[in-house]
Amino acid sequence: MKLEKSDILKALETITVAGEGKNMVESGAVKNVITFGDEVIVDLVLTTPALHIRKRAEVDVMKVIHEKVYEKAKVKVNLKVEAPAVQPQNNEIKGKPIPGITNIIAVASGKGGVGKSTVTSNLAATLAKMGFKVGVLDADIYGPSVPIMFDVERERPLSVKEDGKSKMKPIENYGVKILSIGFFTQPDQAVVWRGPMAAKALNQMIFDAAWGELDFMLIDLPPGTGDIHLSIMQSLPITGAVVVSTPQNVALADARKGVAMFQQDSINVPVLGIIENMAYFTPEELPNNKYYIFGKEGAKYLAEDLDVPFLGEIPLVQSIREAGDAGRPAALQTATPIEKAFEELTKNVVQEVVNRNDNLPPTEAIKITTMAGCSAVKK
Repeated sequence: MKLEKSDILKALETITVAGEGKNMVESGAVKNVITFGDEVIVDLVLTTPALHIRKRAEVDVMKVIHEKVYEKAKVKVNLKVEAPAVQPQNNEIKGKPIPGITNIIAVASGKGGVGKSTVTSNLAATLAKMGFKVGVLDADIYGPSVPIMFDVERERPLSVKEDGKSKMKPIENYGVKILSIGFFTQPDQAVVWRGPMAAKALNQMIFDAAWGELDFMLIDLPPGTGDIHLSIMQSLPITGAVVVSTPQNVALADARKGVAMFQQDSINVPVLGIIENMAYFTPEELPNNKYYIFGKEGAKYLAEDLDVPFLGEIPLVQSIREAGDAGRPAALQTATPIEKAFEELTKNVVQEVVNRNDNLPPTEAIKITTMAGCSAVKK
């Protein structure tokens, strides 16, 4: 069988390189296609050196030719990596508000394992249920879990045209728009990236995405206080931050550092408040009983000590974990104590955003001139 170059190009237009909004042909990744009978050679040039992205591109090319053109085709992929000659055009808008997005809320935690992503997902679902337009940016590059919690881990963003440019279309479920690095990696793949590469991926999901009109964008930050946090706050003017903690002293010590990071003069992101997760355990068979496994009201006392609002407490309930694993946020369960807890929490967050917007000027994105330490971070 003789393969036609036009058929090959048409097939390649149906796939994208991970992290890019355009298809392979439109983005210029496909430099040349040569056919000899049932043999085809595809020359690819990528701008990222990440091994898993290169490997996936090669596999995708072979798979799409076999599926859409000829299943017995002999395919060879020549792959080369070249750094882009110019900086991405989104640098022109980096640090400025994204048109159409009214409020950007960073959800942070001092340490891992306190349920930050669970709180983010349920907060987003509750906001959507209240009638707000909501998006979630999963910025936890090394441990993205939001796609699982919204039952969209197997989805892949499509490319859409917006103002003459190709952009990623966020995945949507339960009325929430979502973008995550988890959409561009395999479930068993570890993301082994240095800070600059992770920051570039985040900027693509922020600025090369068709978010549309949003009342709230929630950013699920990684645990701790580090490079990703600075990159996000450098890229976007954050309306405010909420810090999630459990009641025990180990978590509270790190939550205190998380609040301190946002309150530094050089960063100055308003802290909307602290959320206490896993506040107490209530067994299903004893719904009126509360067992304070991790301590009682630790996050509430921390909020008082730091003079920031206490936004609410979420109990340690098995159904929250089960709902997250099943991909349906527990806050969507109707007429349950969990729904009531998340509604109360969400109302408090919305009220603090209103208070913040009424009483404070818009937040500015920070400017980073060197990475020599916090003293090098300035407005």
